[in-house]
Amino acid sequence: MATAEKEVISITDRAAKQIKKLIDQENLPDGRFLRVGVKGGGCSGLSYLMEFDDKNDMDQFVELDGFSIIVDKRQALYLYGTVLDFKDGLDARGFVFENPQASSTCGCGASFSA
Repeated sequence: MATAEKEVISITDRAAKQIKKLIDQENLPDGRFLRVGVKGGGCSGLSYLMEFDDKNDMDQFVELDGFSIIVDKRQALYLYGTVLDFKDGLDARGFVFENPQASSTCGCGASFSA
């Protein structure tokens, strides 16, 4: 398991493999990175964010298992201790955030409240 800023986020080997596939498919130009964060919305108040984006002054730049991600410093407090996994089974498929900062989550796990 790869860890970014040890207390911010950990990524399982399955998630890292899928992220590397996405990066290869996107053929990202220099200056574009995978952003992991949160945004307002969803049935519980906050939802997770994963997108390719440019780095800005408010971002933490983190090197993980052969690729780089960025996390907005203001959003990091909502992600401390989070494990990003990738599920590929009959009951679930896709990226899954296991977040100890979440006081409650919606039924599908896509949004949470802190």
